[in-house]
This record gives sequence, C-alpha cells and structure tokens, in this order.
Amino acid sequence: MSGHSKWATIKHKKGALDAKRGKIFTRLIKEITIAARSGGDPNSNPRLRTAIAAAKAESMPADNIKRAIMRGTGELEGGQIEEVMFEGYGPGGAAVLVNVATDNRNRTVSEIRHLFSKNGGNLGEQGSVSWMFERKSQIIIDREKATEDQLMNIILDAGGEDLRSDGGNWVVISPPDAHERVLEAIHKAGIPTEEAEIAMIPKNLIRLEGKNASGMLKLNEVLEEHDDVQSVYSNYDIDEKELEALAQ
Repeated sequence: MSGHSKWATIKHKKGALDAKRGKIFTRLIKEITIAARSGGDPNSNPRLRTAIAAAKAESMPADNIKRAIMRGTGELEGGQIEEVMFEGYGPGGAAVLVNVATDNRNRTVSEIRHLFSKNGGNLGEQGSVSWMFERKSQIIIDREKATEDQLMNIILDAGGEDLRSDGGNWVVISPPDAHERVLEAIHKAGIPTEEAEIAMIPKNLIRLEGKNASGMLKLNEVLEEHDDVQSVYSNYDIDEKELEALAQ
C-alpha cells in the first residue's frame, strides 16, 4: 500500500475520513467554485462535471452546488479563492504535494510551513518534488466488490491504463481525459467506488519504517485536517503489517 490511497484506507479503518460532514462539503464547494471559473456549464467543463458528481455522491443539496457554481462564475460574491500546490519532504525523505484552496495565501503558507517543520518535514520550492508525480485519474474500489478479471476488461475497454492492488482495494489508473468514461463504465457494471478523482500519482515509491513511517502518517494526518487543504499526495510506502500496527 502506498501514498494517497494508503492513507485513505487507514483513515477508513480509524473512522476518521473527514468525519464531520461540513468539512467534506467545504472542500467540495471550494473545488466546484474553482472549477466553475473556467465556465459554469458542466457539459463543456470536465473539471466541473467531476466536482459536481463528487458533491452529489456526498448528497450535497442542489442549492449548495448551484451557489458554488455562481460564486465561481462571479454571479455571486465570495469566489475569491486561490488554488496553490505546496511541495515538500516528510520524514524519511518522502515527497509530499499539498493542494490547497485559500482566500489568504500568506496565512496558509505560514501554517502549512509550520505543520511541515513541526512534524519532521520541510516545505520546498516550487518544482522541488512535483516532477516525481504524474497527473492521473485514480478510482478506488473495495476488492470485495469486483474481481481483477472483471475490472480489467471494463477499464481497458473504457480507456483505462492500469489496475493495481493496494491492500483491501483495487486502484484503477487512467489518463485524466478518460476519467469520466472509466468511472461511468465501472458504475454501469454495478460496481460501487470508494473514491474517484484526478490525483497526483507517484512515479516511484520510497519505503518507510519505524519512526519515519509513523511520522509520515502523522504529517499526512495534520495536513489533511487543515481547513484549506483539499488533498495530500505522497510517494511513501509502508509494509502492510507495520501499517496495521500503527493503526492500533
């Protein structure tokens, strides 16, 4: 197990995957608002379509979605949100990308830098680690919901490129422009998904053990809990048994 999908899994086990519904809605509203800046019509705006689909999956009221779109297009005030990708290193040298949406860049920079330094990491310059990642569609499916052969046939026909085993999950990797086709094909086959997003996928992994492993999980956790953070990606890898022990 590794990186973003690993942490999603462990957070499910700990019962702490954005436990407060309001926090989930806040992140989704920010994403819709930012996406709508490129156009308020989801039919011609793939990012907005994806954001709306994610919001509907969380049962967000239609009025909330509409207002978020209107803020993004400028029809309502309150859309002055800046999207920033921070780059840095965590314990053991793991590369970390932190995607934030903020209305106060200076404040957020200071707070994110503090979280890195307080938890065994350091914030880097732009471009310092982003080259270690690729922008891909990532769809996570519970292994009990589908077989490898079943999924492989579906995703290849829909334009997907890889199927990976990640602990108790299948992780479907596709080019960003195939995200909607692959997701639709999976749902059409009656297979539920745990997560579906355009993510930053690490090209290679770094194995962490002991204090570095626990420290990286802690850094990941505090970053995820920050109000302005939309998503966190890393290239760490932790042994299954050690991960289970750390989750106790």
